[in-house]
Amino acid sequence: MGASAQARPLYASGGVGAASAAAIGLAMLTTLTLVGWIAAPPTTFGDDIVDVFRIAVRMWLVGHHVELVTPDGRMGLFPIGLLVLPGLLLYHSGSRLVRACGLVRLRHAAQAALALASPYAAIAGTLALIGRDDTVQPSMLQALVTGFLLAFLAGGLGALRQLLKERRIPWRGVLAFLPLRLRAVVSGLFSASAVLAATGAALFFSGLAAGFPEAVETTRGLAPGVVGGVLLFVIQLLYLPNAVIFGVAYAAGPGFAFGADTVVAPTGVALGPLPELPMLAALPDNGPAPALSLVTLLAPFAAGAVGGWRSLHGAPVPVNEAAPLWGFICGIGTGVVWGGLSALARGPLGADRLAEIGSSPWQVGVVVALEVGVSAAIAAWVVNWRQLRDTFDGVETARPASTPARKGEEDREAASRTLRLPRPQWRSLRRRFRDDDADELYGITYEADTGFDRETD
Repeated sequence: MGASAQARPLYASGGVGAASAAAIGLAMLTTLTLVGWIAAPPTTFGDDIVDVFRIAVRMWLVGHHVELVTPDGRMGLFPIGLLVLPGLLLYHSGSRLVRACGLVRLRHAAQAALALASPYAAIAGTLALIGRDDTVQPSMLQALVTGFLLAFLAGGLGALRQLLKERRIPWRGVLAFLPLRLRAVVSGLFSASAVLAATGAALFFSGLAAGFPEAVETTRGLAPGVVGGVLLFVIQLLYLPNAVIFGVAYAAGPGFAFGADTVVAPTGVALGPLPELPMLAALPDNGPAPALSLVTLLAPFAAGAVGGWRSLHGAPVPVNEAAPLWGFICGIGTGVVWGGLSALARGPLGADRLAEIGSSPWQVGVVVALEVGVSAAIAAWVVNWRQLRDTFDGVETARPASTPARKGEEDREAASRTLRLPRPQWRSLRRRFRDDDADELYGITYEADTGFDRETD
């Protein structure tokens, strides 16, 4: 789609898109809060309908992971699933912004994201001021930061998806715009992270299955009714990503806390009184960690093996000693990802007993980087060595007996194999041998892998 004469100004349209995304989300939460105000006893929300709007604003801020300061302490342990609603609205706004403004280049996705993020952060900061009173103080700084980041990421993805759709490029085609080596490392990072996420989910669901009778008893004690039962289920579903991240922290070794002076780790479990939430039945009992759960300690090393294999499979390096380095880089990236997720999943639930819930981001990041990085380095070396060996074995392919070879030409005329290298390494190979035949050494043809052609202005 080309830029048309009716294309709208980018940053003005970005402000409208940010306002509409915030308004739709706030309207939905206000409706839910109003229904609760009508159905609940008068003392629950207060007599003034202004309180209903203020509570809806706070719920909107909570959905953006904005911490609330109350007389009972800070409230900051929010379900990651709450990010879905504003994320989808901003994703749609980013896609619509591309169509309205006639954007055509892939790099314009960043401009569209910025056009959405700046006004959206201003709206979030304003709502943080509106949601304040004598008892609850939302963090304005967090509202500005999280509002900007969420709008930039979600809106940018929506804009990028629309641009790719118009150019008929699949999502996987985005990786083709990266250099071959970086593309391979990113692939390994996602593969290792997928293994860790599956491990965290398996830990949670196996723990919940073991404590299912306790979860049923807790639900009966709460007696939520039909509507309350649905809300209780939705709340726990929104907290599921947090539980998976806690499971990864456990499998990595540092574990996590669920309250002050508590720990849930392979070294042992020490817990205090817990809130009445059925999904907490998945937590192990005090004492030594369950023996079966210790098997999950192998998960980070398995994730590293998968990541190392993906990082070098199909993209070997000509010098085998360099392969472990790329595997370790994959491990470092994985550690950064899970350290960031650990920071997102943790937070306080008031003062005193529940002031500390979650895992240490830096501990999880460092341990995951080391465990995944070491195993990824070994796997990368093995994979690279095997690919180079298989390539050089092609040189030994026998010539037909009826075709005699002249002396000195047998190696050159032997069946050759092609090894695709990143362009910088291909150029380095040519400089090293400084020979017109550097593209074909020992019967192996070396080619530069350029991937897809980048767009030109």
